Amino acid sequence: MPGGATYAQENSMDLFEEIVRMRRAGQRGALATIVHTNGSIPSYESSRMLVREDGSIAGTIGGGCVEADVWAAAKEVMQIEQPRKMTFNLNHEAEYDAGLICGGTLEIFVEPILPQPVLYIFGGGHVSSAVARAAGAVGFGIAIADDREAFANAERFPMAGELYTTYEDAFEKIKPNASSYLLIVTRGHKDDMRVLAWAVRTEARYIGMIGSKRKVLSVYKALEREGYSAEEFERVNAPVGLDIGALAPEEIAVSITAELIAVRRNARNLPHKSVKLAHAANLHND
Repeated sequence: MPGGATYAQENSMDLFEEIVRMRRAGQRGALATIVHTNGSIPSYESSRMLVREDGSIAGTIGGGCVEADVWAAAKEVMQIEQPRKMTFNLNHEAEYDAGLICGGTLEIFVEPILPQPVLYIFGGGHVSSAVARAAGAVGFGIAIADDREAFANAERFPMAGELYTTYEDAFEKIKPNASSYLLIVTRGHKDDMRVLAWAVRTEARYIGMIGSKRKVLSVYKALEREGYSAEEFERVNAPVGLDIGALAPEEIAVSITAELIAVRRNARNLPHKSVKLAHAANLHND
């Protein structure tokens, strides 16, 4: 029907505008699209339904039990961040007859809607520059914070969408969420401590800090004296990066970026780094 096609186009435009809004707000969701039909169904090909992380929906793929099953699948898809195709044989499945379905075959593609992950790099040195290039190349948005304008600038970091020339400004303006990755690569222990103290009390998905095991543990111990608990460091990846024997800044960048990708893709073989907290506890007895 021409009128139905026009409505479908308008409905899709509204959904895509909502998807853009959600991604900018750091929100996840899943989009279900009818990709193939055969026979009589209560909707039309290319109908779409958007499921938000809170369970609310926009659009429709026809209602009834099919829509309920797709809603449940969409929640799973956004959780595992992998698409899924669903096929419904409506002629033979009595449970899908909710007064809306006349019969036919329906194929629906459910894909995750994910905000762009943003890597906030604290420190603008050689390693930071190499990480920004590597992480930007694999799809991360880049933001740089350094208290030296000679290091935090667009010429040095042309790929950066955000630049902060004081850490205080960064702490005030950055609102980490489930798509935020924080990397601490400052020029000294003092700044590492300041950034880590802020980072561990945010909702960031990932926190990484560069440095030797001894340096990392000394920072933990200093923050514990300021009232931080050992449990607050359990999600910190430190020393940062996968152990590939990296030495040069570009090699270190590969190591760190590989770890970022592993976290982003929910890799199951990531090394468990919180074991280092046991060593931190032992420092109290030194």
